[in-house]
Amino acid sequence: VQLQASGGGLVQPGGSLRLSCAASGRTFSSGPVAWFRQAPGKEREFVAGIDMWTKNTRYPDSTRGRFAISRDNAKNTVYLEMNSLKSEDTAVYYCATRNSRIVTSAMMRADVYDYWGQGTQVTVSS
Repeated sequence: VQLQASGGGLVQPGGSLRLSCAASGRTFSSGPVAWFRQAPGKEREFVAGIDMWTKNTRYPDSTRGRFAISRDNAKNTVYLEMNSLKSEDTAVYYCATRNSRIVTSAMMRADVYDYWGQGTQVTVSS
């Protein structure tokens, strides 16, 4: 499966953006889909994940209540709605997936994912 991330851009603090992760080659499998981000000089960080089977979602403390991950099976796309954006949200955002299901607690680990999109830049600045 190939993943195409899009929707990034420049937004002012407090603003919103919606990122999209479109799958091609085949539909998303039963494995989770997650969003990660990486800022210059920092490690890749988990920001949201969704279990494609149960629709359960998971967020770290840094994004819970501000970010929302969702899926549209008809469009074979997963979205990341980002609200109340802060300067510290500035990063390249990547979507990722894997072929098989995993326990929810493992969803936050980057090393469990087999497929990655190319990344989309989000810049939060006034």
